[in-house]
Amino acid sequence: MEPKTITVKGAREHNLRNVSLKLPRGKLICLTGVSGSGKSSFAFDTLFAEGQRRYLESLSSYARQFLGQLPKPDVDQITGLSPAISIQQKTSGWNPRSTVGTITQINDYLRVLFARVGTQHCPGCEQVISAQSREQIVARILSLPKQTKFLILAPVIRGQKGEYKDLFDDMIRQGYARARVDGEVVSLADAPKLARHIRHHIEIVIDRLVMTATLRPRLAEAVEAALKLGDGTLIVQMVDPSETKFSKSHDEMVEGKSKPVKRSKRVSGKEANSDILLSSHYACTKCNLSFEPPTPQLLSFNAPSGMCPTCDGMGETFDFDPNLLVPDPKKSFLKLAIQPMRTKIGRWRRHIYRGVAAHVGFDLKTPWVKLPKKAKDALLYGLGDTHISFEWRWSGGVWRHGATFDGIIADLRDKHRKAKSGMVRAYYEKYMQRRECPECGGGRLNTQALAVRLGGLNINDVSSLAINEAREFFSQLKLNKMQQFIAEEALKEVVGRLGFLCDVGLEYLTLERTAPTLSGGESQRIRLASQIGAGLVGVLYILDEPSIGLHPRDNDRLLKSLCQLRDMGNTVIVVEHDEQTMRLADEIVDFGPGPGVRGGKVMAHGNLQTIMRAKSSITGKYLRGEACIEIPAQRRPVVKPKKLAAKKSKKKVSKR
Repeated sequence: MEPKTITVKGAREHNLRNVSLKLPRGKLICLTGVSGSGKSSFAFDTLFAEGQRRYLESLSSYARQFLGQLPKPDVDQITGLSPAISIQQKTSGWNPRSTVGTITQINDYLRVLFARVGTQHCPGCEQVISAQSREQIVARILSLPKQTKFLILAPVIRGQKGEYKDLFDDMIRQGYARARVDGEVVSLADAPKLARHIRHHIEIVIDRLVMTATLRPRLAEAVEAALKLGDGTLIVQMVDPSETKFSKSHDEMVEGKSKPVKRSKRVSGKEANSDILLSSHYACTKCNLSFEPPTPQLLSFNAPSGMCPTCDGMGETFDFDPNLLVPDPKKSFLKLAIQPMRTKIGRWRRHIYRGVAAHVGFDLKTPWVKLPKKAKDALLYGLGDTHISFEWRWSGGVWRHGATFDGIIADLRDKHRKAKSGMVRAYYEKYMQRRECPECGGGRLNTQALAVRLGGLNINDVSSLAINEAREFFSQLKLNKMQQFIAEEALKEVVGRLGFLCDVGLEYLTLERTAPTLSGGESQRIRLASQIGAGLVGVLYILDEPSIGLHPRDNDRLLKSLCQLRDMGNTVIVVEHDEQTMRLADEIVDFGPGPGVRGGKVMAHGNLQTIMRAKSSITGKYLRGEACIEIPAQRRPVVKPKKLAAKKSKKKVSKR
């Protein structure tokens, strides 16, 4: 039979004095007493520590070698102990990628919800993305210039880990000879050995073609085969004529003299510049763009396929601020108006900057404040791919050469990135500032992910709403019958978990709020809401003063959540000083009589009436009304900041 009590005998951890107790299981128990009297030592360092230790001992020896071994608390015996979960007042971590949505796992359900019933829009023209027919795909490829050489590829692996030996063998049996593996075209008969712990991209080469007037029949067959193998998606890769050329029959690839065909490898799942992605599922005919079907990974700012490429899913960039770079705008550029340049501009750099000035049309000796915006942008951010002519004058004449100019900020970024010394990095970081990402506007996701909408909002718009507003949005969301059938479970979880957060008084937060900005009390109540949503039964929950930092109007909702956790079949132990919590608890344990070495004893144990009748209990005196904390009859006067500053300055003068 399941024990009805948790029995503790001879607890001597920290300042506990051989404490022995019997606590009822499945009840709300409040541990109270003066600060330092041993409440936390009994709850966390004895009960929770022993529960964690026993859980680790139940694991295999192989698992224990990675988790380490916890010391046994100083106690003679504990029986009837359930698996323990501690919810303390501590921050949820310093990882800026963790948000309220990820901590509570609401983001997981949101990503599934938007991926399955959301509507994909074109990021360019805002039109709803519709399916593209095979005829439209063929017509799109036939619009390429004549004599264009290209490959028809079928994507079969998209950013997944593994070796894929069986896949290569299966493709050979189906009659395919080549594949593009991580951006490089290879023979399947001599496929490279892939690292199983790295994400790979594999596309099967369906055909190699040259655009001619009689190509349509063969192209249609290749498109049909690619869409079938690639699950409705194909890739057209342009081939560089300098590296690869096809025979007239299109059946053989004759490689160049020096090296085989190689394409630039992918970065974060993005295609090479020579690739055209075409899909029979999602395409914008107006902008002539194709998209992959939305997936939960696409809607995650922690996944390479979904994060914004500019800020890497952080929502903000840490870059050089032009206002900080030029502290004295009266100086000219040649007089080091841009302070981090530090050293005097030499002859070589000077001739580069003069070439930029001549191209744009300004004088480098002009004070920075008087330079036009076009000139400042050219010096700071460069001129992109614009080809500039430079003149290097020497005694033998003039050497003219051409190149592009990336700008001062690009050079400073490179120096900051390559700096090995912490002092050097700190120096450059004085001129850097965190700003909202210009690409995603703080949304953390790429343009395609932000173009998936549900009820007129994308996933970032929903995450920006206050939790009570988000709960109301999903409660009133209108879906058709098919969408309701698909989204029923995910929508139920989202609404339920948002409701739990409202129940613990966190309706003012947003799902995009990062973990480092949360207070200890907020983090604790978020974990409490997550545990309620988890639906565990038969667990021992230990909480550390959950009412701290909570507005009194929200205390009732917090206590209701604790009672809900108890009614689910769990034992809830709360270390608390709040009177309302004590009056609601099924059992109270009062520690005392004082802090530190004067504490560690159980002064009273039982229900509310028992504590109130105990003469030795300090808590009982306050509950009976014999003792109270008086409100001061006279408050100290409020001193305005200006007057206070004036008084301090007078004191300094008098001392002098």
